[in-house]
Amino acid sequence: MLKFINFSLTLFLLLTFNVVTQCSEVDEVDEFDELLALDDELERESEAGGVKFSEAETLTKAQRIVFELNNENSERIVNGYEFVLVLGYAPWCSRSAELMPHFAEAANSLKELGNSLVLAKVDGDRYTKAASFLGIKGYPTLLLFVNGTSQPYSGGFTAEDIVIWATKKTGTPIIRITTEQEAEKFLRKHHNFLVGRFDKFEGPEYEEFVSAAKSDNETQFVEVSKVELAQVLYPDIKSTDNFLGVVKSEPERYTAYDGAFTLDKILEFLSYNKFPLITKMTEVNSVRVYNSPIKHQVFVFANIDDFKNLLDPLQEVARTFKTKIMFIYVAINDENLAKPFLTMFGLEEATNTVVAAFENGMTSKFLLESKPTRSNIEEFCSNLVQGSLSPYFKSQPIPDNAEANVHVIVGKTFDEEILNSKKDVVLEVFTPWCFNCEDVSKQVEKLAKHYKGSSNLIFAKIDASANEHPEFQVNDFPTLLLYRANDKTNPIKLPTKSSLKELAASINKHIKIKNQVAKDEL
Repeated sequence: MLKFINFSLTLFLLLTFNVVTQCSEVDEVDEFDELLALDDELERESEAGGVKFSEAETLTKAQRIVFELNNENSERIVNGYEFVLVLGYAPWCSRSAELMPHFAEAANSLKELGNSLVLAKVDGDRYTKAASFLGIKGYPTLLLFVNGTSQPYSGGFTAEDIVIWATKKTGTPIIRITTEQEAEKFLRKHHNFLVGRFDKFEGPEYEEFVSAAKSDNETQFVEVSKVELAQVLYPDIKSTDNFLGVVKSEPERYTAYDGAFTLDKILEFLSYNKFPLITKMTEVNSVRVYNSPIKHQVFVFANIDDFKNLLDPLQEVARTFKTKIMFIYVAINDENLAKPFLTMFGLEEATNTVVAAFENGMTSKFLLESKPTRSNIEEFCSNLVQGSLSPYFKSQPIPDNAEANVHVIVGKTFDEEILNSKKDVVLEVFTPWCFNCEDVSKQVEKLAKHYKGSSNLIFAKIDASANEHPEFQVNDFPTLLLYRANDKTNPIKLPTKSSLKELAASINKHIKIKNQVAKDEL
């Protein structure tokens, strides 16, 4: 039912989230300002009556404060205000649909904060001329126009992320709080932030804090002077010295900073501590997850019920390896987020919980092959950090090659049948989707029959899409490799576009065939 409501609201936004439509060219900006004034009056009446806007009213409110751009008004609007944040979207784009409610919520929040930024959106699929003028080439796209000149958006994609990025880019990198009422209001609106307490808002340490606030695009910085106000935001603060601390909306809520007050160190502290103990990956936050500076990332792929059962022990493990490992939960049935990762392990059809790990940049991958209990996960993580885990290479099940003319090689048998074999081996490397692989396979079968009875030459094949090995790196399919018995480290690449006689000649050129009995004609 909840999914249906969310879908309905998103559809509602896409269909009716229109602000200034076909207004006259002369009065369009003035009418927009009149709508803002009307909004202010409605908000004051609501607050006076102690009534909060419903979600539907919030969406309606967003309709009044976001410009709907078209081919005629785009240039005039982006040049008519100092700051304009434009969302380029397409009704058919699922990521646009996901971002739209966050954009609407951000519009409301920025309005309530009194920010001068104007938000606008354009259906680039419908208004191609406007999209071209604005520089929108894909969907969704966010662009900030400053006095008519665009710059790319580089923040996150939740409503709070958009608000934080926008306020920083429009001249307010830090929110200063001077009363308890302001502090409580701030807490209602912000779930993740960095708080700084300074006796005076001046001096070298404070200047480094300000520089960090301007450099970071994702975290709201807030500053206070009085210790009692700081305690509203960060209850554990006791020091009367300058103080920094990260606050997050999760069990590991408070993290104090104990380093030097320098720009680089503050940003480093923030990078390692801004994520929760367990981050749920979504389309919205995936870019931030991929760009995390934490070297090791442990992914838990599970259905929601299994993950709930695992959450408490997993958080304990995550707490142990805080700042050393980033823990990420991905719904195992998510085609866009889970399947690409699971395919890397040959587990794309998995339905039970999978725990896997990557080094930052995904240069190596690791798989927990035992049951995902707390102790097993903790040992897995410990070995990961220590560098004692063996990288995982996917493999199909070991086949029975007893009667085969062409042996099937898998990842688990590559050492035994190829590298450690005392024989010469011709290996066909293929993939199921390779266009020319079938023809080469037929040639290999005929060659295997031709050389049948040879005591020193065997023919083999491997599906490169389903099998990996650290000494096996082939990216072109089909490929034929000749592993000579006396030099397995330097396989010879044989031609794949040759006749059978030419292939046989190539093989005979490099190795001497022994004890060949049967010989089919080529």
